Amino acid sequence: MLDALALTHGLPPAEVAGGALVGFRHRARLAIRGRREAPKLGLFEAGSHRLVHIPNCQVHHPLINRVADVVRRALIDTGVDCYSEAAHRGLARYLQVVIERRSQTAQVVVVGNATRVEPFAALLDAIRGRLGAQLHSLWFNAHPERSNAVLGREFHHWCGPASLVEHYGGAEVHYPPGAFGQSHPAIAERIVAHVRDRIPPGAHVAEFYGGVGAIGLSVLDRVASLRINEVAVESLRGLALGLARLDRDARDKVSVWPGTAAAAAPAAHDRTVVIADPPRKGLDPALIATLRSSPPRRFVYVSCELRTLIADAARLAAGGGFRLESLAAFNQFPYTEHVETVATFDRRG
Repeated sequence: MLDALALTHGLPPAEVAGGALVGFRHRARLAIRGRREAPKLGLFEAGSHRLVHIPNCQVHHPLINRVADVVRRALIDTGVDCYSEAAHRGLARYLQVVIERRSQTAQVVVVGNATRVEPFAALLDAIRGRLGAQLHSLWFNAHPERSNAVLGREFHHWCGPASLVEHYGGAEVHYPPGAFGQSHPAIAERIVAHVRDRIPPGAHVAEFYGGVGAIGLSVLDRVASLRINEVAVESLRGLALGLARLDRDARDKVSVWPGTAAAAAPAAHDRTVVIADPPRKGLDPALIATLRSSPPRRFVYVSCELRTLIADAARLAAGGGFRLESLAAFNQFPYTEHVETVATFDRRG
C-alpha cells in the first residue's frame, strides 16, 4: 500500500526506518484478571476477553515485566481481587506502566473498579515499597463504569513527580499518566527529527492534534511562531507543563488552541507550515476544507494508519492545491502490519 501511494504520486518507494526489535516497548497497558490467589496480567486474545498472561514479554522494556511481577505479587499479598467483566465485580482492572528513558524508572498506574482510592491503599503502599528506586511515580485511576476503555477519567496521585519527562529536539516534554505517548520512543524521536527537518527556519507554524507537544515544542528554536491544537485534557495538562519550562522568549512564540481540530481549523490560516498528527481515523473534514481553501506553503502529515493517509492524500491533491513531495516510513509498531508514515505536501504554484 505504501509503494502504491508513492507510485500514484510519482515518488520512489519509501524505505522503512527501523530500530530495536527486543525490549523497545516503553509503554504498556496490561489487563488484570483471574482469581485473587492467582492473578494474571497480560493482553486479551484478539476479539475476546480471554486474557493471555505474559510475565516475560520480550518486546517490553525489562522494567515493565519487573513492575508487572511486583504488582501481581502485591495483589496476592494484600488480598485485592481482580476484575471480572461478566459480573462487573472485583477491584484491580488494569495496569499501565511507562518507562522514563533518562532515569530508567517506571510511572505506574493501577486502574480500579472503584470511585475511591482507599480500597487500594495497601496495594499501592506495597508497590511503592517493593519497587523502591525503580519507581518514578504511582497513581490510582478510578474506572467504575462498565466499558471497554482502559482508563477512567479521574487520577489520584499517590507519590512521585507529576509527569514523566522526555526530550525531543532539546525540548522538555511532559507526560502526565493520562496523556497519549508513543510506546517506541527511540523511533518517535526519529520521527520528530524528520518533521523538524521539513520546517524551514523562521516559519510560522500551526500544529493540529499536538498532544503534549513532542513535535511542536521541539521546533520552537527554528520557528517564528507556533499555534498548537489539542483536545484531550490530560495532553493539554502535559503541554502546559512543558510550556511552563520554556524561557519567556520561547513561550511568547506559542499560542494554544484547545478543542477539536474542526473548531481550531482557522489556526491554519496565514501559516507557512501546518503539521498534523491525527488519530487513526485521519484528518477532520473541516481541517481538510481549510487546508484546501487556504493552503500553506507546506503541510506535514504524520499518520499511524496508512488507509486514512491514502484517502486524505487524494482529497488534498484534488483540485491541484497540493502535491505530495516526499514519503518517509518508520517501524513504530514492530511485528504488526502498521507503520508510522510522514507525508510532506507542498503547495502548487
